[in-house]
Amino acid sequence: MIGFAGLSHLGIVSSIATASKGWDVVAYDPDASLCEGLAEGRLPLSEPGLGELLAANRSRLRFSADPADLGDCQVLYFSSDIPTDEDGLSDLSPLRRLIGDGLAHASRGATVVVLSQVQPGFTRGLADGLSAQGSRDLQVCYQAETLVFGQAVERALHPQRLILGCADPMVPLPDAYALLLDAFDCPILTMGYESAELAKISINVFLASSVSVSNTMAELCEAIGADWDEIVPALRMDRRIGAHAYLSPGLGLSGGNLERDLATVTALAAQHGTDAAVVEAWGSNSRHRRDWVLRTIHSEVIRNRDDPVIAMLGLAYKPDTDSTKNSPAIALLEHLKPFRVRVYDPVVSVSVAPNPRCHGAETELEACEGADVLAVMTPWPQFAKLDPREVAKRMRDRVVLDPYGVLKADACREAGLSYHTLGAPAR
Repeated sequence: MIGFAGLSHLGIVSSIATASKGWDVVAYDPDASLCEGLAEGRLPLSEPGLGELLAANRSRLRFSADPADLGDCQVLYFSSDIPTDEDGLSDLSPLRRLIGDGLAHASRGATVVVLSQVQPGFTRGLADGLSAQGSRDLQVCYQAETLVFGQAVERALHPQRLILGCADPMVPLPDAYALLLDAFDCPILTMGYESAELAKISINVFLASSVSVSNTMAELCEAIGADWDEIVPALRMDRRIGAHAYLSPGLGLSGGNLERDLATVTALAAQHGTDAAVVEAWGSNSRHRRDWVLRTIHSEVIRNRDDPVIAMLGLAYKPDTDSTKNSPAIALLEHLKPFRVRVYDPVVSVSVAPNPRCHGAETELEACEGADVLAVMTPWPQFAKLDPREVAKRMRDRVVLDPYGVLKADACREAGLSYHTLGAPAR
């Protein structure tokens, strides 16, 4: 029996994926209504394929609001997402309460696994505390979560690798835990607690560096008349950069995870006297690039027209998710409160919009009716099917801001639209 304590995005996806590998799973959360909904097949989040995976494996899943139901689990994961504040700083107090509830019922000899992303030193502190209490021979591990919003099911079922933190990496893993991990058929990297905790952070920091470099060079392209899309193939052919490097410019860092890890590195550097000035610069670059759409709307539309109408496609911070954590679209709406905005998102309700003049449209084209500018804020695949001629027919002025290049630039220009995208001069 495998247990999961904490049923936010991470715990829900991970518990269902584990059941799909043939294990009986108890999934605990103190929210009884959440557990009841999951037991009835109702998901509180949007992830492609997750509903089907839950339906296929409900016979092996038991959702419970009673922590005593975790008592028969040989492996017990703590799997709640970690909330962050506006500065990206983590609040670990809910996780600590969850661990206290779960450990009170853990069986003797069980393997306790911290799956939530925590700061280096957290897991060792937990292990040392349990050891000092002589707590039922519980063995403590850390497992780096590798889920990506919008791709969580694929990443949960087929992880690229598993990163494990242990008290002694040379000691074999407990039998039940090793058997569970083998079911995922991927490389397993075993290391000390702090190394594993920092490995996950390091992955996100490297990703943030790639995003920052891409954004910086793409902005130069916009200024001097170069085209970032023409440059990217040359970078991918350089072995030091690689074919799979993240080279797509965007509207800063969003979603919360990257910001949290940059904040963690900055705090650790300050605590231990190491240099993290470059990490602070990435945060500054992110804030600057997030305002690209706002600056362009002001220069192209607001200064030229009284009471403009703004159309916005997308509220989620990325496609295939309903998460709006640090969404550039939500941040933009905060600055557009004086203006009329027509919004469409296929998943996210317009009720989250922090704008009293915001109207929810039923379709993409309805959002464009009478608009002076169209901003494509989330690269949902369905937006790429829009016919720029139909968009142009419905707009008053014809300015299109397409930071992610969802629409076809040539087709937009042929339709008479003034087309702006990241990494290329306006056309």
